[in-house]
Amino acid sequence: MTVYLVGAGPGDPELITVKAARLIALADVIVHDRLADNSIIQLASPGVDLIDVGKKPGAPTPQETINALLVHLGAQGLNVVRLKGGDPFVFGRGGEEAEALIAAGIAFEVVPGITSAVGVPAYAGIPVTHRGLSASFTVVTGHREKGGSSGVNWEALAAVGGTIVVLMGVAERGAIAVRLIAGGLNYNTPVAATRWGTRAAQETVRTTLGQLGTTPLEAPCTIVIGAVAALNFSWRSETHAPELI
Repeated sequence: MTVYLVGAGPGDPELITVKAARLIALADVIVHDRLADNSIIQLASPGVDLIDVGKKPGAPTPQETINALLVHLGAQGLNVVRLKGGDPFVFGRGGEEAEALIAAGIAFEVVPGITSAVGVPAYAGIPVTHRGLSASFTVVTGHREKGGSSGVNWEALAAVGGTIVVLMGVAERGAIAVRLIAGGLNYNTPVAATRWGTRAAQETVRTTLGQLGTTPLEAPCTIVIGAVAALNFSWRSETHAPELI
């Protein structure tokens, strides 16, 4: 039996892979986070053991606890699906879980998922690259570790050019904007922030880098910074999409 580190994609249940859906249906136990859509979890067989280890704000499940749980379940010879929003290896801490499983001698597989860094902007009508505007994109976490920082050299990142996609950056958006501007990005650089991307409740706020810190946003958001954020190849309706530029 195996522990499967499965990416559930950015939210829309139709964006999971065929392999992910098959493994969810065959699972004995599903260990899931809070960003895995409930309709995806409902693909599981009746009677499956569901364990919620979501990192809720203010009451997060310690990663060490999750690692130990996966090792414990894997050692029992169960088919275990560790279901994560997005992709397991894109800020999903799947690497840490893989390390724990390897150390314990537990067999595992990684099932990639569509990361919100690409899927969410696409659903908001924003290409992360576009000829003449951006030939590259950088995906970066805005999350500040407890008692420290995100470890990102934002000033250097500003000089790289291209599109910047920030995940988990709502709480630090003001500080991020200040540092990017200090690194040379223009105050009027376009920004688009999409909450609950790819889901029915998706909404996108468009603003500028200079106004990002005072723009009302709620997590979870995918924040796109750069010239492409001014594009709007919208192909689906949203709850509402205020323009704050």
